[in-house]
Amino acid sequence: MARIDLVETSLRDGNQSLWGATGLNTAMMLGIAPVLDQVGFAAIDFSTSTHMAVAVRFKRENPWERLRLMRKAMPRTPLQYLTTGMRFISWEIAHPEFMQLTFRLLIRNGIRRFAVMDSMNDMDALLAVAAAIRAEGGDQIIAALTYSISPVHTDEHYLGCARKLAQSAVIDGFYLKDPGGLLTAERAAGLIPRLRASGGALPFELHSHCTIGLAPFSYLEAARLGVAALHVAAAPLGNGTSQPTAERTIANLREQGHTVDVDDAALSRVSDYLRQLAAAEGLPVGQPQEFDAGYFRHQVPGGMIGTMRRQLAEIKLLDRLPAVFEEVSRVRAELGYPIMVTPFSQIVVTQALMNVIGGQRYSNVPDEVIRYVVGKFGKPTAPVDANVLDRISSLPRARELVAEPTMPELGVLRRKFPAGIDDEELALRAVMPADQVDAMTAAPPSRRTYDPAVRPILALLEGVCRRSDLSYFSVQKPGLRIVLTR
Repeated sequence: MARIDLVETSLRDGNQSLWGATGLNTAMMLGIAPVLDQVGFAAIDFSTSTHMAVAVRFKRENPWERLRLMRKAMPRTPLQYLTTGMRFISWEIAHPEFMQLTFRLLIRNGIRRFAVMDSMNDMDALLAVAAAIRAEGGDQIIAALTYSISPVHTDEHYLGCARKLAQSAVIDGFYLKDPGGLLTAERAAGLIPRLRASGGALPFELHSHCTIGLAPFSYLEAARLGVAALHVAAAPLGNGTSQPTAERTIANLREQGHTVDVDDAALSRVSDYLRQLAAAEGLPVGQPQEFDAGYFRHQVPGGMIGTMRRQLAEIKLLDRLPAVFEEVSRVRAELGYPIMVTPFSQIVVTQALMNVIGGQRYSNVPDEVIRYVVGKFGKPTAPVDANVLDRISSLPRARELVAEPTMPELGVLRRKFPAGIDDEELALRAVMPADQVDAMTAAPPSRRTYDPAVRPILALLEGVCRRSDLSYFSVQKPGLRIVLTR
């Protein structure tokens, strides 16, 4: 039996899995940050470039300022940033100089731990990103092996990846990242010992999702096999398509004799706060999921299944959903078995939908599918089917997309934007629509405090203020009196 560390995921992956990455703003995070810092987590899985874009687009908040505030509020626990290759916000591959700049800014503003992922498990590309982070002073770099099930995602595929990581001087640890929640306890028992052996002295972690209820079982198996850390979420933001809950994982680990050194009272306060926040904001809390054997075949993320159902229902073709699932499996094979994570899950599902609805397969090919096939997202794990490759590559639109200009070097990029903007604003303007960044910079400073207990009252007052037919409004209760007059 061993000591097991925990990486907390509520603010990033839990928020993304259950609340579409839009559930939390800066004030909400700051409201619980000091307590999170007391729990004793090995790290807080905090942000990605996607979450930074959400801060700008939906919250009109400066994501760099958010980092600074959270770092100050949580001085003890490393903040983790997940990077997915040489890209920032846009899925297009960025210029290396631009990526060096973004890594520099992330480190300067408080990121101490980087989780480095390549969605195709291209270890050469992953290590190039890790080296760029280390060159900017990155403290802790953890490599992700993204787990999937397909004819090419074999044990040997993952062992080869681990061996390459073990030979690198820029990696401090690695983890199996199971975004689909596909890892069974039986597969974990066979794969994890071999991964740990192939990874040499590198500490090994496990990150999975509860999408079909398997992750709690694979976590206990991983603990038995010597995993260094498990990734968990506080109870309101665990389960569902998120990670196993911290509370239940801790109880199960201790029941088996493992040591988990955390402040249980502080963790309880975190969950209480998030539960109150969810109730105040009308957000769902995670629920245990039923096992779905069909999920192994199509691997479509849960949120996308709901979107597909709605789209098919709108055009009165909901009865074609089984055909779409079959087509997803076929398209994924033809595209070289991309792992069903963003953006590849969207690419595969969109093409499958069009193939089923359009009648003739690949008669309509979206730009993102073309970009994938011509290599704009990197090198597929397996070759694209020759017939599909020929058909898509011969499209006039494919020639246009191949000729798309790539991001220029940093000096040229700077000249595209107004003189005097700082590097933080430059990084956002280079990859986001100008009107969204303009709205963020023009917005008044966002609130720094949040109390879920007063949220219903604020919502009531906001509604009253929008009404033009009221001249007087009063709320009175013990300890509170609010009067509005017009």
